[in-house]
Amino acid sequence: MAIEDWTKMAEVIVSLIQAIIWPAVLLIILLYFKTSLKNFISNIGEFSLKAGSSGIEATAKRQQIEAAALLGTAYGRKSSELESDQEPLNEDRVREIANLVSDSVTSYSARYRLSEASVLWVDDKPENNIFERKSLEALGIRFTISKSTEDALEKLRLQRFNAIISDMGRPSDPKAGYTLLDALRKSNIKTPFIIYAGSNKPEHKEEAKRRGAQGSTNDPKELFQLIINAILNSY
Repeated sequence: MAIEDWTKMAEVIVSLIQAIIWPAVLLIILLYFKTSLKNFISNIGEFSLKAGSSGIEATAKRQQIEAAALLGTAYGRKSSELESDQEPLNEDRVREIANLVSDSVTSYSARYRLSEASVLWVDDKPENNIFERKSLEALGIRFTISKSTEDALEKLRLQRFNAIISDMGRPSDPKAGYTLLDALRKSNIKTPFIIYAGSNKPEHKEEAKRRGAQGSTNDPKELFQLIINAILNSY
């Protein structure tokens, strides 16, 4: 799918998300992905549409389905944009994403912790990560957006977060992600820090960890897993 098509799809889905019409969101995603997502519901496995007798459980299932659909959208969009070895979205990736979401929130305690979590996302172009963010918000995670290192440091001075996500380059500082990370670690702020940027090279992952980050990736699936783990381990 061309980037122009992704842009049009993003506008439609974001408007639906903002209107809280989640079944329509899922329908639009299914229609755009066509054959690669036609078996989406059957591949969801443990969290299929069988809601059971509990209203609480039904809500959890719905949240997981929405999170998986949005994460699939994020992955498909990213694989279309990046010139990398990232595999395109197909039925295997859909099943993998569905299982990833399901395995992340198997217990009530995990769902409760996620619903209480607050994450700072630092990116000068937050609209580029709308689907990644919405997939996590579907599980109850709250986000505060910051567009600069200075603003992020001020927000961290005033509020405690369970985790931080940061891009790498921002205007006037191509290594802004590391600038922020270094400032935090020098101040002995140990909040879990994840870099979400354009590279997934092993050397960049190693450098990020050496500087004190919990991880670095350009893969929406890996980002999802990193942030879930960081939140659950922060309590």
